[in-house]
Amino acid sequence: MSLRTFVLSATATLACLAGAGCASEGPNPTDELTKARTVIEQADKGGNAQRYATADLQRAHDESSAAERYASEKKYNEARAFAQRAEVDADVAVARGNSGEQEKAARDVAQANNALQQETQRNETDDRSNQ
Repeated sequence: MSLRTFVLSATATLACLAGAGCASEGPNPTDELTKARTVIEQADKGGNAQRYATADLQRAHDESSAAERYASEKKYNEARAFAQRAEVDADVAVARGNSGEQEKAARDVAQANNALQQETQRNETDDRSNQ
């Protein structure tokens, strides 16, 4: 094999590998980015996620930013992965936020019930002493 043949073969092989590397990137993850943005926006607007799941919501924002950055660099596989993680973390933030709000409501109800019981006991004591 001559040096020229070897160089041409090596160049062709490298060109094929480079082409395959680019081809292995999936399509632009537009849908995933849109879903992540939408879920994060809903989490931001709801308020409960900001109040009870700040870390999850912040992680979703950070992952969304990373996804946007990778998409602009045409690293679509990484962008897709970060967008999907951002969507999941935003969903978790919403769920934790709703759970936190429900726990607060349950504590408020328990506190109100306790106050009513104390008032009832006080009224029963007053009724007995008036008899």
